[in-house]
Amino acid sequence: MDIQWYPGHMTKTIRMMQENIRLVDLVIEITDARAPDAGRNPDIDRLAQGKARLVILGKADLADPEISRLWMEKFRKDGYSAILMDARDRKNFRGIEEKIAGICQEKIQRERAKGLRERPVRAMVAGIPNVGKSTFINSLTGNASGRASSSSTRRGFSGRNSRIPGSGKSLPCSARSTTIS
Repeated sequence: MDIQWYPGHMTKTIRMMQENIRLVDLVIEITDARAPDAGRNPDIDRLAQGKARLVILGKADLADPEISRLWMEKFRKDGYSAILMDARDRKNFRGIEEKIAGICQEKIQRERAKGLRERPVRAMVAGIPNVGKSTFINSLTGNASGRASSSSTRRGFSGRNSRIPGSGKSLPCSARSTTIS
């Protein structure tokens, strides 16, 4: 007798990521800085293979700074761009658009060389439940309502595309939050 341990909502999310991953330029994975490895789902690595990656160690204000620094080194050694962040503090978002532009620079230059029109970087925000994906999107978009999705009143269902406004010449970005357990 086979037991199906992978709950339906997780299967649905994996399927949604598989369908939408080709539409994005960057995968932003948010994990808890207090337990970065335990707060990650290895399926994200598999699904985001070949995409630019940014790992955000959220809730950094609650983590040990020295241990967080070691985790940052580990993620960079593994080939990811990584930053520490407390998504509730708006000042932590200074420079995030430039960071995203830097990560996606190769793709941007390739599209320019082909003569393609400049467009916003498209990002998928992914992570396990309760790591701060919605808080990140709300803070980045300046969404005062405190909800990343107007389509759902239930917690953990932030699934709409959000345009992250740019300022002046900065790089606009669109994001989709994906909870993957």
